[in-house]
Amino acid sequence: MAALAASSIAVAMTVAGAVAPAAAESPRPAFYEAPASLPSANGELIRSEKLNFLLDPLKVHTVAYDATRVLYKTTNRTGKSIAVSGSVIVPKTKWVGPGTRPVIGYAVGTQGIGDSCAPSRMFSEGFEYESLFMAGMLARGYAIAMTDYEGLGTAGMHTYMDRVSQGRAVLDIVRTAQRMPSTGLNAKSPVAFVGYSQGGAGAASAAELAGSYAPELKVKGTVASAVPADLRALPEAIDGSLYSLFTWFAIAGLTASYDIDMDPYLNAAGKEMYSEIEEACVFDLLKSAFTNSEDYTTDGAGLTELITREPFKQMIADQRIGRTKPNAPVLVTHSLLDDVVPHRVGKQLATDWCNKGGNVRLSTNATPLHVGGMLNHATEIYAFLGARFAGLPAASSCWRL
Repeated sequence: MAALAASSIAVAMTVAGAVAPAAAESPRPAFYEAPASLPSANGELIRSEKLNFLLDPLKVHTVAYDATRVLYKTTNRTGKSIAVSGSVIVPKTKWVGPGTRPVIGYAVGTQGIGDSCAPSRMFSEGFEYESLFMAGMLARGYAIAMTDYEGLGTAGMHTYMDRVSQGRAVLDIVRTAQRMPSTGLNAKSPVAFVGYSQGGAGAASAAELAGSYAPELKVKGTVASAVPADLRALPEAIDGSLYSLFTWFAIAGLTASYDIDMDPYLNAAGKEMYSEIEEACVFDLLKSAFTNSEDYTTDGAGLTELITREPFKQMIADQRIGRTKPNAPVLVTHSLLDDVVPHRVGKQLATDWCNKGGNVRLSTNATPLHVGGMLNHATEIYAFLGARFAGLPAASSCWRL
């Protein structure tokens, strides 16, 4: 399945980017509109509905698991109460492992920043590539609580790569899943966080924030892979590459979170590009492939230079992951040949956590490219999670970092 997953993603990206123009943003479905007043508790369910899958018109999935689209309350980086959407999927088979059924706080990788890119919508309206990697966890009996993150599906800009907002969104949808009577989960359910790329950052942030933001969760471990833990490294790595769009996703999302007006920094071409990416999804990346950021700024400074200046410098520094010890063992996987997030960034994250006294295992592989690294991430998840949920001790590799 792992090989099929990577090849499917690569083909889908190529086809979508090469022949399909970005679809106009469709009106936001009523489900995603927040009510006038929100619940007081983080993780409180606002509304839910059955989640159907476009690629399963005969609804075969209903035999294997219950899938629910949810809108729940969380708190963003600024402390504002917001509504965020997501998906909760629970196998119908009885849990046969020790204790109660585990729940995975599944942090999705890059989807885009347009509302139509929200995973809980993509399941029903298109192709959600993460479903290829979720299948193995569902087959092992784990429940999945997967957030759409702030502003992805709901009102406002998706605050792409906002460390605090992403981590809190992951933590709070786990709370939501545990409180929903239909899931069979409860406050004693063991919890793990899983994510790759942007999802790796979301999972890693959740691991760091859990102890202070959601101390009641029974966190057993985290798998955080290809984590963009230090955003300073990304423009240099991917500006002018296939993945040029990702840097602009981050700038758009973070400047929205920090209320920074980008207009003074963009030339006419930059302003046009900026308005277009507000509706872009990950499969649109080829439209901006191999473009250079200096072509879009007023003074010709590329993003590598721009983020060394204020107000961007502090904004980027705030997203650094590795400053807080995770409250449970962590597996970090990363390819030496990653062409998006340099391996040295993942290694530094593991080192930083080790220096904080964390229990960390860094698993380095040499699978080509960022997409290829998902294969190792996907295959290494199961043994790690199985051991954590069985209560076995976690082996650390801190001694060799």
